[in-house]
Amino acid sequence: MPAFELSLLLSGPYHALLLAGLQVSLALLAVSFAVALPLALLVALAGQAPLAPLRGLAVVFVESQRSVPLLAHLLFWYFGAPELLPPDARQWLYEGDVEFLAAVIALSLYYGAYMAEDIRSGLRAVPVEQLQAARSLGLGFLPAMRHVVLPQAVRITVPPLLSQTLNLWKDTSIATVIGTAELMHQAAKVETESFRSLEAFAFATVCYLAVSLAIAAAAAGCQRRLAPGWRP
Repeated sequence: MPAFELSLLLSGPYHALLLAGLQVSLALLAVSFAVALPLALLVALAGQAPLAPLRGLAVVFVESQRSVPLLAHLLFWYFGAPELLPPDARQWLYEGDVEFLAAVIALSLYYGAYMAEDIRSGLRAVPVEQLQAARSLGLGFLPAMRHVVLPQAVRITVPPLLSQTLNLWKDTSIATVIGTAELMHQAAKVETESFRSLEAFAFATVCYLAVSLAIAAAAAGCQRRLAPGWRP
């Protein structure tokens, strides 16, 4: 049985490849989360809006994203969507980092839909009488949401949002199917070139575990801070 070559992971070209993959995975997580969260808030507010067309659009968006596998979204944004562009724009897109862009779009929309449902649940958990009271005092829908409902919904919404962030981190690995040079893609490349499967995928496993534990720790910290009676 071959020995575990730790030196392969700590130095040399394979070490550089794996670190580059980890950086891309973290960038996918950060950019997708930064896009998904504001999108989710807008969709959740639209779902609670007094205008029926806005509520309908919110429902269509959420269901169209949640009812289709993430893999199908990735393949659509990588293979299908660019075909709708003019030839020059398509050529420019493929000359750039289209894999990363397609992965960000797919992950952002997909998890934006799930986060929107979590935020909507938090908003609905706040008694509707509070929104009505704020409106009766002269506040519009958005100011009432901002100053009265959202501050109370945050305590309910943050834990499931952090759980979705954990799922988002793990699902960045699916971007390897469209050639995004993230952690799993680079681990597979190292395995192909070096025939050291154990070391390559052990590195990827430890990285996924470490970031997942960090997100879980952040979730636990947020839950403590949002608990009634918490003091720094």
